[in-house]
Amino acid sequence: MDRIDHGPDPLSGATEDSHPARIDCVLIAGGVWHDIDFARLELLKLLAENPRIRTRVFEDFENVEAIASADMLISYTCNVVPSDKAQEALRDWVEGGGRWYALHGTNSILKLMDDGLFHAPREAPLFMDILGSQFISHPPIAPYRVTVADPDHELVAGVEPFETNDELYHLETHGPLHVLLETECTEEGTGFAEAADAPGVHPVMYIRERGKGAVLYNTLGHCRGHYDLQPMAEWWPTVDRCAWELPVFYDLLRRGIGWISPS
Repeated sequence: MDRIDHGPDPLSGATEDSHPARIDCVLIAGGVWHDIDFARLELLKLLAENPRIRTRVFEDFENVEAIASADMLISYTCNVVPSDKAQEALRDWVEGGGRWYALHGTNSILKLMDDGLFHAPREAPLFMDILGSQFISHPPIAPYRVTVADPDHELVAGVEPFETNDELYHLETHGPLHVLLETECTEEGTGFAEAADAPGVHPVMYIRERGKGAVLYNTLGHCRGHYDLQPMAEWWPTVDRCAWELPVFYDLLRRGIGWISPS
C-alpha cells in the first residue's frame, strides 16, 4: 500500500532540549444560521499547518478554565453570548496578554421580535467592549469592495483592494480601534430593526487593544449550507461560501493566526 505524503515535518530536527514550546489554542465554533461545520473544519486545517499548535474545540465560551490556560483563541460563532462569568474570564485573559482572532458573527446578539424584525439588544456590554463592536445589521448579500485602511501594518501589508460577495456588516463600535480593512456601505440592511443606519464606512478588519492583549476582528466569512436555517426554514436553496472562496481571505486567516500565536 502506498504511503500518504503529509509533507516535511518542520520540527523533525528538534530535540527534547531544543524543541520549541507547544502552543495551546482554543477554538470556539458554534451558533445558528451558518455552516459551522464548514468553518470549523477550515479553521482546524489552517491551525494544523503549525505543528506546535494543539487545539481544543468548544461550541461556546463557558469552559473558562480552558480559556484561561490557552495561548491563543479563535472564534467563529453567531448568537453565542457568553455568561457573565465567561465574559469576565475573556476580559481577564485578554487584558493579561492574550490575543483573540474573532471572526464574522462573534459579535452578534439577535432576537426576532413581534414586529418581524431582528433586534440587536445591548445585553452583553462587556463582551462587546472586549470585541470592540456589536453587529447591528447587513444589506442583502451582494458584491462589495474592501479597501486597505493601514497598508503598512503587517496583517495587511501587500494586500490589494478586493471584491467579495459576503455579508457587509454594519457595526456599533467600541473604540479605540485600529482599522486595517474597511468598506463603504450604500445600502440599508434588510430585516433588521436598525437597518436604516447601515450606510457609511464600516470596519471590515480591525485590532482592539485591551490591557496587555488584543482582539483581531474580521467580519468576513459568511457561510451557509442547505440545512443551517432550521427550524426557521427547512431548506436553504444554495450553499453559500462567500469570502471563503477567495485566496485573499485564507491569506488574512493565516496572517491572523500567525499574529495571535506566541512566538
